[in-house]
Amino acid sequence: MTGFRGMRIHLAALALAGAALLPAGAAAGESIVIGITQFPSTLHPNIESMLAKSYVIAMTRRPFVVYDRRWQLICLLCTELPTIDNGLAVPEKTPDGEDGVAVTLTIHPQATWGDGTPVTSEDARFTWEVGRHPESGVAGQEFYRSAYRLEIVDDKTFTIHSDRLLFDYNAIGLNLLPAHLERPLFAEPKEYRNRTLYDADPANPGLYFGPYRITEVASGSYIVLEPNPSWWGPPPPFSRVTVQIIENTAALEANLLSGDIDYIAGELGLTLDQGLGFEKRHGGRYDILYKSGLVYEHIDLNLDNPILQDRRVRHALIHAIDRAAISQQLFDGRQPVAHSNVNPLDWVHAADTPRYAYDPAKAAALLDEAGWNVIRGGIRHDATGRRLTLELMTTAGNRTRELVQQVLQSQWRQVGIDVRIRNQPARVYFGET
Repeated sequence: MTGFRGMRIHLAALALAGAALLPAGAAAGESIVIGITQFPSTLHPNIESMLAKSYVIAMTRRPFVVYDRRWQLICLLCTELPTIDNGLAVPEKTPDGEDGVAVTLTIHPQATWGDGTPVTSEDARFTWEVGRHPESGVAGQEFYRSAYRLEIVDDKTFTIHSDRLLFDYNAIGLNLLPAHLERPLFAEPKEYRNRTLYDADPANPGLYFGPYRITEVASGSYIVLEPNPSWWGPPPPFSRVTVQIIENTAALEANLLSGDIDYIAGELGLTLDQGLGFEKRHGGRYDILYKSGLVYEHIDLNLDNPILQDRRVRHALIHAIDRAAISQQLFDGRQPVAHSNVNPLDWVHAADTPRYAYDPAKAAALLDEAGWNVIRGGIRHDATGRRLTLELMTTAGNRTRELVQQVLQSQWRQVGIDVRIRNQPARVYFGET
């Protein structure tokens, strides 16, 4: 189900002289405390997809390739971007006779884990083995399913053979793991996610090869990062970065006002309405930046639920929501309705994607057609007396999400759908539920 395009609000305290205390403008040796609303359920780079984890570990490692601000693919960990033109990517036939591609990557010669161990092709092979194993718990399986073979050329160079040749053949999604530390823990793949050092010993310097390394973790509370002595790039600007987890956004704002934190991250901080309100009250004392982002607020549907397996019910749910009114009333119209999960800022966005208008009459007709045509007490039932009831969950403490939930609950009830709200702290919601 589509929702709203995201807007990130970054807030930073201003020094008395008026200089913004922002990461890019910090003086060398300065420390910073950043407030976010979620604690990562794991710090393993390849297990689970959670924004809080991505935010933290982005400071501790570098991917092989990334898209820059011009949507051009560039190398970070590799020495040269593999392309068909330069011969580092070679179209080939797979063993099954399908069109595939062989992509050769060379790791930066100075890339070193924080314990002094060089980052090598053996790390790439181990990471690939973990990703390919069905019991490892690794996310991003599409890449690993396609990458059917990895060949080591030398200590720093390896070739990945994929069973399909796509437009993004060189956007390699291999997030390296330290084989010298993690391989022994992978002896029993089913138990690996419970034994990985990223959670058992997250301050181990050998887990990181980026500008920072994690030096302290207090579960559910904070994560401390300090410069990585083995980092080969430009020195990072801060002598210490503390990521403070404050799950309630009102408390997050209070901590900024009291000076206990210096910066609220737009990725996981105040919501748009809170940012607008904060600017009206305190704009003269703080730097507030609004940035359009590629993220979107959305609802994931549990298709194991028999009710939601019916496409007519899913269409009815979206036709029963007045998303434009929600955007205007809660976000001052600054979060446009998202008609797909691809933001118009993204170069692959297509304008002709299907759109689902607010049409409660159509929603009611679809529910009737799906067999939910007996209404008792304002709620629909099927012929067997089963009640049309669904559960809606999100992370507790996010005021705007909770307001949106209440509006959705009301709008769905108008077409006879009973929605129960059950929220949980992020660490429980993502880590257990």
